[in-house]
Amino acid sequence: MKRLGSVQRKMPCVFVTEVKEEPSAKREHQPFKVLATETISHKALDADIYSAIPTEKVDGTCCYVTTYKDQPYLWARLDRKPNKQAEKRFKNFLHSKENPKEFFWNVEEDFKPAPECWIPAKEIEQINGNPVPDENGHIPGWVPVEKNNKQYCWHSSVVNYEFEIALVLKHHPDDSGLLEISAVPLSDLLEQTLELIGTNINGNPYGLGSKKHPLHLLIPHGAFQVRNLPSLKHNDLLSWFEGCKEGKIEGIVWHCSDGCLIKVLDIQSTKQGVCLHEAHILMGKTDNKQICNMSGEEQL
Repeated sequence: MKRLGSVQRKMPCVFVTEVKEEPSAKREHQPFKVLATETISHKALDADIYSAIPTEKVDGTCCYVTTYKDQPYLWARLDRKPNKQAEKRFKNFLHSKENPKEFFWNVEEDFKPAPECWIPAKEIEQINGNPVPDENGHIPGWVPVEKNNKQYCWHSSVVNYEFEIALVLKHHPDDSGLLEISAVPLSDLLEQTLELIGTNINGNPYGLGSKKHPLHLLIPHGAFQVRNLPSLKHNDLLSWFEGCKEGKIEGIVWHCSDGCLIKVLDIQSTKQGVCLHEAHILMGKTDNKQICNMSGEEQL
């Protein structure tokens, strides 16, 4: 499968951001908001954003495929978070309107223990062998998805380690207007990040499956390219998000030639994911009964 950028850290915004002194609607105890301006960021320009590939930002939960127990494995996103004492110090620091990057963390003492199999995300900064927390005080990372772990039961529903396959949603090879659910070898997904979507993920914005017959799928990051995008001007993008059916998505992620990922979110999005709502979805033919069980279908 065609590979684009991998999501291993927080993606920067295509526009320069500024701090507004109003309480955050997203983060408790944060007395400010971070808003996008109309100026394209230096990071986006340095990554040659004008030549980048724009793709749909899918509304799910991030996953990663890498080796575990000598075979390809699906990993779930798990951020290490500070303990109560450190979190209180960090919130007080934010309340004083200081730059979160200037806060001093003692990674060995300030964070809750991680599972033994936890690994940090690849691209996060490290100092003296310790991962550096991001601006939210989290250390992004991954844990392997085991079949017996109820916490990740929806993750495990899309993989079969015996046959080393995963259920993946992608474009139909003969018709770009169709999406196809296929059984893809996990080895073909190695070192890729993907988005898990479905009935029990993020309120199921794409309307997949039902309570009685849940359906969950993986989508490789960058799988759905955005066509006919307007110019990279704040007002043009805002009009595109609000005024056309192609804009009824969570956001855009630009995949740059240097591997950098740049995003912009439609904060007023209806989260209708036009790629998933407008296209017909087909189940690829197979003789493998394990895939039937994974997909929640009795037969194909």
